[in-house]
Amino acid sequence: MSVVEQRSLTGGCQCGAVRYRVTGKVDYPHLCHCRMCQKASGNFFLPLIGAEKKDFEWTRGEPTWFHSSKPVRRAFCSTCGTPLAFDTVGDTVISFTHGSLDDVGAITPVEQSGVEGRVPFYDKLFALTETWSNRDDLPGGISDVASTNCQHPDHDTTHWPEEHP
Repeated sequence: MSVVEQRSLTGGCQCGAVRYRVTGKVDYPHLCHCRMCQKASGNFFLPLIGAEKKDFEWTRGEPTWFHSSKPVRRAFCSTCGTPLAFDTVGDTVISFTHGSLDDVGAITPVEQSGVEGRVPFYDKLFALTETWSNRDDLPGGISDVASTNCQHPDHDTTHWPEEHP
């Protein structure tokens, strides 16, 4: 396992109702391919990063928790549905979702776990054609999305939500 030294990391859900801060060290940034993590994230895998619970705090709002098994509960925003954390009850470590970080590129995954559940086409994903998002399918295109975006910015704010068009 790899321990990464960090002073402070912040993150939160898409709508901004729930925010968190991590201070100190983070550990074991990884991609989990198990079926439970696939279902919990609605994706092919769930990127997670560990931190000591004493170094992790919810700074705005509180998540809703779902017990996905007897020893494990998962946190998410009850307003927008963003998956936020994975907690083994009684452990000193909490894992938070990599994609909920304000600076997603600050931490690099070091391992893939639960590979028995990895989708069979995973190794072909990076060979797919790549395109930039233009949203030509919408009447106003990407500019309409940008001008009406209700997503929380990738930094802490003193007040949220802001007024939206």
